[in-house]
Amino acid sequence: MSTDRHEVRQPDPAEVADAMGRIAEQTQRLTRDFLERQKDEEAPASADPLNIGSAFFELTRRLMANPAQLVEAQMDFWRAQMSVWQSATSRALGGDVEPAARPARDDRRFRDPAWQDNLVFDYIKQSYLLSARWLLNTVHDVEGLDRLDARKVDFYTRQFVDAMSPSNFLMTNPEVLRTTVESGGQNLVNGLGNLLSDLERGKGRLAISMTDTDAFEVGGNIATSPGSVVWQNELMQLVQYSPTTPTVRKRPLLIVPPWINKFYILDLRERNSFIRWAVSQGLTVFVISWVNPDGDLADTSFADYVINGPLAALDAIEQATGEREVNAIGYCIGGTLMAATLARMAATGDDRIASITFFTTMVDFEEAGDLGVFVDEQQLEALEERMSKDGYLEGSDMATTFNMLRANDLIWSFVVNNYLLGREPFPFDLLYWNSDSTRMPSAMHSYYLREMYLANRLIEPEALEIDGVGVDLSRITIPVFILSTKEDHIAPWMSTYRATHIYGGPVRFCLAESGHIAGVINPPADPPKYGYYLNRRKPASPEKWFEGADRHDGSWWPEWRRWLSRHAGAKVPARTPGDGALPVIENAPGSYVKASSS
Repeated sequence: MSTDRHEVRQPDPAEVADAMGRIAEQTQRLTRDFLERQKDEEAPASADPLNIGSAFFELTRRLMANPAQLVEAQMDFWRAQMSVWQSATSRALGGDVEPAARPARDDRRFRDPAWQDNLVFDYIKQSYLLSARWLLNTVHDVEGLDRLDARKVDFYTRQFVDAMSPSNFLMTNPEVLRTTVESGGQNLVNGLGNLLSDLERGKGRLAISMTDTDAFEVGGNIATSPGSVVWQNELMQLVQYSPTTPTVRKRPLLIVPPWINKFYILDLRERNSFIRWAVSQGLTVFVISWVNPDGDLADTSFADYVINGPLAALDAIEQATGEREVNAIGYCIGGTLMAATLARMAATGDDRIASITFFTTMVDFEEAGDLGVFVDEQQLEALEERMSKDGYLEGSDMATTFNMLRANDLIWSFVVNNYLLGREPFPFDLLYWNSDSTRMPSAMHSYYLREMYLANRLIEPEALEIDGVGVDLSRITIPVFILSTKEDHIAPWMSTYRATHIYGGPVRFCLAESGHIAGVINPPADPPKYGYYLNRRKPASPEKWFEGADRHDGSWWPEWRRWLSRHAGAKVPARTPGDGALPVIENAPGSYVKASSS
C-alpha cells in the first residue's frame, strides 16, 4: 500500500545561519536609518491626514441612532454564519450541499484546490466571504451620510475586508502551510528577507516588489519601437517614430500620455505595442514623453503643460513634417489636458487638430469613482503641505493610491507571494511600468485636484482659463472618438460617457472590456482576449447606451483605425525622423523617460 505524502525538506543549518545573519544585518541597518530620519522629520500636521476618522464617527452616530437597523444587521450576520455551519456539518456527514457563499469568478485568492476540497478551509473561506459581504452591506445601507463620507466608509471598509482575508495569513492559507511544510520553513526565511529588502528599498516605507526589475530595461527590451527624439524643452521630449510602410497618411498622429505615468505603456513589447501597431498602419506617430520633474519645476502650472506640451508639439510637428494639421490622442489625464487644450484652441481659432481620440478620460468629475475618496479640503491641505517641502509629490505616493483601488491584485497578492511563500516576483512588463512612477509638480498637481476633482470646474463654461483664455468644452466641434473600459477603477466608464453630451461635434463612444490599462492595451490577437461594445446612438444615460450596444469580439484597435481613416488624409511618401527641419537629438525612447524617481 502506498500513500501520497509531500516530501519534507529538512533545513540546512549552515544556510539558515547565513540567511539569519544577513537578515540581522539588514534589520540593524534599517533601524539605524529609521532613527536617523526621525531626527530630521517634523511631526505630521494631522494625525488623520486622510480625514477618515470623521467619516467613521458619523457612521457610528447614524448606526446608534437607529438601533433597530443595527439589531437587524446583526441577526442577518448570525443567520448567514449559521447557514455556513449547517452547510459544513452536512458536508462532513457526507451530504452534497451547495455552498452558502462563493468567491467571484475573478477572485484569485481562493484558487488553491484546498479551499474547495478541504472541509476546514472551505468553511473558513465561506465564513469570511459572508462576513465581508455583511460588513460591506451594513455600512453601505446606513442612511443620512454625506456622499463623500459614505464613499470613504465604503472604500476603507473594503480595504479592511481585503486585508483580513484568510488568504493573507500563514495559518489560514493552505498553500502557504503546504509550502512551509515542504520547504522546512525556508519560505518564511526567504519571505523575511524579501520584506526587509522592500523596506530598505523604500527607505523605511514598505515598497512591495511587484516584478523583477532587473529583467527589464527601458530602451533595451521594452519601449523599443525605432524612432528619434526630434524636439525637447524642459517639460517634454517629442519622439517621432520611424516608418515601416512606404507611404503614410498625410496627417501625423500626436499621442499625449498622462504625466502621472510614463508613456511606454503604449510601447511595452512588440506584441502589445500600440505605437508599433499604429506605425504599421501607415501613420506618422509622434509621442510626448513628459519629464520626471524635480523641485526646479515646482511652480509649473497646468497652463504650462498645455502651452509647453501639446501646443509646442504641434509647432514642432509642422517643422518636422511640413504638415499643419494632425490627429491627436489623449490618454487618461493626458486626455483631460487635451480637452482643455482643444477648448482653448477653439476659442482662439486654432484648428490644427483635425480629430481627437480620448483613452479612458474624464472631463466631468462629479462621479469620479474611488479616487474621489482621496480628495477633500482637509486631505488637499495636508497634501499641499507635504509637497511644499520638495516642490513635488513623490511618485510612490500616487502609486500607492492607485494600488489601493485594486488592493487584492496589486497589494495582497504580492504580500502572499513575496513574504509568505518567499518567492521572487515574476518578471512582468506591465507591472515593471506600474512601478516606474513619476513625480507631480506641486503647483500643477494642486490645481488639477482642486479645480477638476474637488470643484469640477472644467465642465463649467469659462470657469477656467488657460493663459488668459476661457475654457468651454462645448466649443470642441471636431470629430471625437472616446474609448472607455468596462472595469476601469480610475476613470469609471459611466463618468467618461458624460462627455458624449458635452462636446459640440460628432462623438463616437466605444466601451472596451477589462480595465484602465488592459482594456486599452488589447492588440489584435487570435484567439481574441477581450471584446468591445458599440452603439451609434447616444442616449442620456450610460445604462441606456449599454442596453442598446452591440458586443464585438477582439480588439477595438481596428475599429478605431477605420474611424481615423476618414480624418487621416491622402497617402504621401513615408517620413523619417530627421528628414524635415528638425534634426535628431537622440534615439527613442529618449532620456526623459529613463529618469527614475528613486
